[in-house]
Amino acid sequence: MPAAARSWTWTCGCCAGRRRTSGGAAGDTAGASGRAAEEGDEWSLFIDLPVLEAATGGFSDDNLLGRGGFGPVYKGVMENGQQIAVKRLSLGSRQGVREFLNEVRLLLKVQHRNLVSLLGCCASSGHKMLVYPYFPNSSLDHTLFDRNKCAALDWPKRYHIIVGLARGLLYLHEESPVKIIHRDIKASNVLLDDQLNPKISDFGMARLFLEDATHVNTFRISGT
Repeated sequence: MPAAARSWTWTCGCCAGRRRTSGGAAGDTAGASGRAAEEGDEWSLFIDLPVLEAATGGFSDDNLLGRGGFGPVYKGVMENGQQIAVKRLSLGSRQGVREFLNEVRLLLKVQHRNLVSLLGCCASSGHKMLVYPYFPNSSLDHTLFDRNKCAALDWPKRYHIIVGLARGLLYLHEESPVKIIHRDIKASNVLLDDQLNPKISDFGMARLFLEDATHVNTFRISGT
């Protein structure tokens, strides 16, 4: 089995394992029926390709939010009305497969109000996609470099964003279950929700390091 396929199988196993453990112990039969009813309205971490095609209008250019090194990002609406952003791996990007697997693994390990949350993923018919919440305010760079939006970004709001970013980085460096160096912090990788709360995104270049380590060496220059 190719290395990429083995990695994806391992990642899928972790995703499925997280869903199983989040519901309680396997032997908890008393609460299983109640949980089954509660989970009836939830959509699985693994989303079928036709579902995402329907949500994004067949990945229409009208729903295109932007493009990055990973590939295009589309806005979508699920059947329950939830707005999502679908990050689609470019089929011709060899580096993107590694970044895709890396991002899934890391986002399964961390959870913080100033980090973007992973809603789901898709690996079907050669397509690989990550699904995130949709943020109407887009990324920080869209606000900073837009004259009209920038004028409304007064100092208290800027300070609020700065503190939120610092909290997110502190969590990654010292408080999360695994220590993570993001390596690509920049305005375009900071998403803003409707209250201008910052969410650190794009963990494709992130790296883990040992709990007692203070430095980590990489073999090539990348990110910021």
